[in-house]
Amino acid sequence: MKNVLPLVLMLVCALPVLAQEKENDRINDAAAVISEILGMPDGIPKDFLNKAECMVIYPSVKKAAFVVGGSYGRGVIVCRKGQDFSGPWGAPAMYALEGGSFGFQIGAQATDFVLLVMNESGAKSVLSSKVKLGADASVAAGPVGRAASAETDIVLKAEILSYSRSKGLFAGISLEGSTMRSDDGANKALYGKDLSATDIVRRGKVAPPASARRLLAELRKASPKHVVN
Repeated sequence: MKNVLPLVLMLVCALPVLAQEKENDRINDAAAVISEILGMPDGIPKDFLNKAECMVIYPSVKKAAFVVGGSYGRGVIVCRKGQDFSGPWGAPAMYALEGGSFGFQIGAQATDFVLLVMNESGAKSVLSSKVKLGADASVAAGPVGRAASAETDIVLKAEILSYSRSKGLFAGISLEGSTMRSDDGANKALYGKDLSATDIVRRGKVAPPASARRLLAELRKASPKHVVN
């Protein structure tokens, strides 16, 4: 019994560290996705990125995640700081994507998803307890390529623009019917205390973790300044 107790204590102490490492890996994966997508000639148009107030990134989502055990895609949300979203990109929060009909839109291959939140009403909806795309917030497949204009009707009307990348192909995709919410358990694992996504990205209650340096550097380099619509 004396030998068992130290082992149990070691496991209990190790669990939070392992959980934090898992979320750090998620941030690193998101950074890799953004680095690659922003480097593509036919990636996210710079005009759209400059107008975006928040970005949600879901790396390596698989269809099986939505049909086995009711699990979901896991990613991160990053917003510009300041009441009017005019500041630099801030600390990331963990976010979850639940399928609805979404699971049938992707194949067996891993798919990366990037969502641009284009205005304040979209940001408020996304940062609510749970948002259903297409119902609580308007969503549209985002145009791609440098020639795409941020003044098109699809951009002016949509609160969220969504993109997917699978097998090297990057394109706009409709995620209507899917739901997003703050992954509060993962936020606690990452930051060591109970925090909502709003606490992190809007209220600035925590500093970005070291694992977010690459992600924030990529975003600040690609879009250092918010362009107001």
